[in-house]
This record gives sequence, C-alpha cells and structure tokens, in this order.
Amino acid sequence: MSAEFTTAKLDAFFRSFLEIESFAPNDNSLNGIQVDNDGAVVSHIAFGVDAAMETFEQAVAVNAGMLFVHHGLFWGEPSRIDGNMRQRIKFLLDHNICLYAVHLPLDQHPKFGNNACLAKLLELENIEPFGGYHGRKIGCMGTFPKPVSIEEAVRKINFMDRPPLGVFPFGKKENSNAAIMSGGAATNARDAIEAGVDLFVTGESSHSVYHDCLEGKLNMIAGGHYCTEVWGLQAVMRHCTAELGIDAEFVDIPTGL
Repeated sequence: MSAEFTTAKLDAFFRSFLEIESFAPNDNSLNGIQVDNDGAVVSHIAFGVDAAMETFEQAVAVNAGMLFVHHGLFWGEPSRIDGNMRQRIKFLLDHNICLYAVHLPLDQHPKFGNNACLAKLLELENIEPFGGYHGRKIGCMGTFPKPVSIEEAVRKINFMDRPPLGVFPFGKKENSNAAIMSGGAATNARDAIEAGVDLFVTGESSHSVYHDCLEGKLNMIAGGHYCTEVWGLQAVMRHCTAELGIDAEFVDIPTGL
C-alpha cells in the first residue's frame, strides 16, 4: 500500500523542485493549491491538462484525492464564483478533491517541463533556454545529433498517437537544430527565425506568423496546445511515484486543439 500524504505535504514536495515562488512575478496563474480538501490524506493523484468538469469527473472515477493540472481555474485576477466556475468548485468540494495547478514552472522546468520533455523526444543536444514569455525564457533550443527531416521530427514526438494540427515545411529539407515552446506560442516563431533555428515546435498555429515563417524559411510543427502539454504532467507524475511511492495516473482528455 502506498504512503499517504496531506495536501500541505504534497505542496511542499512539488515546491521543492518546481520554481513556483520564483515565477510568481511572471506567471498570472495561481500556482499551487487552488482548491483545497478538508484535510484528508491523499493516497491517489490524478494528472490532467485542464481544470474542467470532464477532467474532474475522470479524477473522481479513478478515486483521486488530488488533481494536478497545467491549466488551473484562476488567472491573476478575482473571478466571480458563478456559472461554470461555481459548478466546477462545487464539484471539487462535494468530492473533496484538492485542485493543484502549475503553469509556467511546468513549461520551463529543465527536466520535467513540457519543453524539456519534447526536446528529449526529439533527442536534442546542447540544450539552452529559448523564447521570452512574461520576462522569462521558458522554451528551449538545441541541436540534432544528425540532421532530421520535418517528417522525422513529427514521428519522434508522435503527439500521443494523434496527428499534429499543422506541419509547415517552409525551410530546409534537413534540420540541424530546433527550438521548442509548447502551448500557445506561435508568435515565438519570430524568435526562432531571429535565432537562426531550422525547426520550430509549438502547440498552436497562427495566421499572423504564417508569412513570417514562409519568408524566413522556418519549418514549423504545430502539434496542438493539448498534445504539447501532456509531457510535463506525465514526467512529474512518474517523479511522484518514484520518490513518494504514491499512486498516480494521467487522465487523457484531448480537445483536438
């Protein structure tokens, strides 16, 4: 039987390796515990991308006492507790589930972050920070051991066995390096062009950068916001089970976007 933990102990564990405090001035997400339980011990954690009712229902279905998400409920300003927000919070309270959210610290983490995990899938070397966002570089860039085509790069990432939203082969046939910014970071394609990168990997595509990529001869893969942000959650989940011995599982609720 796995060990049991309070939400306060789990919060301390997550803060021991995720830079939650240092990101506070740069991240408008309320990182950490967003909705607490009544003090009950947690013996099972669910990990999911979005704080939404469908994810909450799956957390209940797997008997989770905590749900760790990338996109939480609160984003830097007071929210009215009505409509969908009221229903979501009521559901969490009714089922005594602690909601824990980590946004930018999970994107940026050099080992467990979404971007670091994507870099590992691509087998990039010589990793360094890339891409400014709210005053921090949360992406990464690196070199391939040997040049790869954009089609090979798509196969390496695989995107949870789902096709990427868009593949834009506007540059070299063989890519020597790549930059990565998960989620909604299409405009950072301009940073990739400025950095002389061959391939840019992100989540969402954007009409506003299409011609920049075309004229800048930049290859771009838009894997989908959801499908580029499952990797950090799964890495943290594996770290939890290895370090704490706690039961955990990933709940897959794809949006197709």
